[in-house]
Amino acid sequence: MNQTILKNMIAEWLEEFALPTFIPRDAAPTPADLRNLSEILALVGPRRAGKTFVMYQMIAGLMEQGFAGRDDILFLDFEDYRLRDFAPEDMETLFVTFRQLTGKDPAWLFFDEIHQIPAWSRVIRSLHNRGRYRIVISGSNARLLLPDIATELRGRYRDHLILPFSFKEMLRWSGISWTERTFYTAAKGDLLRIFDTFLKTGGFPEVLKKDSPGERRQLLQNYYQTIFYRDIVEHYNIRAKSLMEGMMTCCLHQFSSLFSLSAFEKSLKSQRRPGSKRTLANYLAYLQEAFFILCVDKFSYSPRQRVMNPKKIFLMDPGFIALTEDFSENKGRILENVVAVELYRRRQTFHYYKNRWECDFIVRDADAVNLQAIQVCWTLTTGNRERELRGLLAAMEKLSLPQGLILTYDEEESLPAAPDRRIAVMPVWKWLLDK
Repeated sequence: MNQTILKNMIAEWLEEFALPTFIPRDAAPTPADLRNLSEILALVGPRRAGKTFVMYQMIAGLMEQGFAGRDDILFLDFEDYRLRDFAPEDMETLFVTFRQLTGKDPAWLFFDEIHQIPAWSRVIRSLHNRGRYRIVISGSNARLLLPDIATELRGRYRDHLILPFSFKEMLRWSGISWTERTFYTAAKGDLLRIFDTFLKTGGFPEVLKKDSPGERRQLLQNYYQTIFYRDIVEHYNIRAKSLMEGMMTCCLHQFSSLFSLSAFEKSLKSQRRPGSKRTLANYLAYLQEAFFILCVDKFSYSPRQRVMNPKKIFLMDPGFIALTEDFSENKGRILENVVAVELYRRRQTFHYYKNRWECDFIVRDADAVNLQAIQVCWTLTTGNRERELRGLLAAMEKLSLPQGLILTYDEEESLPAAPDRRIAVMPVWKWLLDK
């Protein structure tokens, strides 16, 4: 690695780079948390979700609170084309160059898109073992979340999940403040207006800046292609690109629906196309690792039953739904997708329930002791009320739950379900603001 390139990049950071304005993110650690940081802190999430700006928020907080100066911090974005040849052995040259320019070692390391470095986890572990640095890293690959990474980093690792804007953050981005009293005033219309945009556009910050639906769709299409080619095909060296593309397209169109590897394999065989079930399982895992989809297991206390049954597929951001059919045809599924992503954002464990009837979500704590049953639909009508209640009540009875929840677009009531059982109906947008 050319030392002059490193010198130029460090000098740019120290002398020229101005921290941009940003919308404060709820998942960002506070300066007080960072001051006492002893573990390696990883910001993980989809590409273009705002992880770099969360780093800027953290750096700004440290400097504003007087915990660090600019020359105490080394910030590098490893997706910068100038670092394409950066190798693990170049790390020492990096620190020599920083000391040459500042006269001291950095106290803080902010390494953006760290997974671009070969053997990055061993590099970071070695730096952490020196005890000189507080280390914050980011990556767009879900492998940074895997337990084996934390094990490789010897328990000195914790992660912060950074997804595209939540509804609450989108209100902040739109400059709309609210309290619970807002729900009962005309200003509720502003909340619903932004919620409608959230359902159609999603929460990617750069997408929200675009003025027209066409521009937003084009940018989402670019994200889609980048995930496919860079985060999946190139990263995993996929040779059967058409098969991978077919599975990704299938997941895009089957959001909030069950996906069976066996059925997909049979479909390929009927078309005389290659693709083993093991290969398909790997490809589905790659789509998760690239933060394109969530795969949700069927609820069961048996791990084997959870693995053997079809998965339920959700897109990591509702904006991608704009690349499919007309919005009006999918409104209930879109709401369900939004709920799934929010549960994932809250780091909750959840499954779908399906025996004779289906309930959209069974949410549970780590010990599977406290469970909650949630059904999602756009609206309750005479045509669907019985079906929605039947699925929810079936889950409540099977799991001995006294309360259930139905999330809709904008309805609120309490329904007597049966002796000792109650069902609350609540707007999704209000539930999103609840925590």
